Amino acid sequence: MEDRISALNWEEMQDLVAEILRAMGYRTRTSPRGADRGIDIFASPDGLGLEEPRIFVEVKHRRGTQMGSQDIRSFLGGRQQGDRCLYVSTGGFTKDAKYEAERSAIPITLITLPQLRELLVEHYDKMGPTGTALVPLERIYWPA
Repeated sequence: MEDRISALNWEEMQDLVAEILRAMGYRTRTSPRGADRGIDIFASPDGLGLEEPRIFVEVKHRRGTQMGSQDIRSFLGGRQQGDRCLYVSTGGFTKDAKYEAERSAIPITLITLPQLRELLVEHYDKMGPTGTALVPLERIYWPA
């Protein structure tokens, strides 16, 4: 399944992450093409950012390229108290990037390709047709 996710282009990957967040009960806004000022997706319970948590999401679809501590610092630079952050990287994160995230005053969760796969499987049944079309899956029942 990770191969299917990896085969998506960057826009589809961004859409997939937004679909997973919607399946988790959030309303999302995806940044249009072009300069997004470091935010690919914005999610909140009401979709307006008036209700918390306000979640800012950066999606980097570069398999084989780990994101470093400077990437994390740049992303967190514009965030403020009360914001929550997700950084999705299909290429993973360096040890320094993980350390940077751990010591951040702004809560941030780093999500790698295997974690993204787990979230997809966990919330797949609640995803809309756009999300399920990106990574078509079939439920198979196995005898106990």
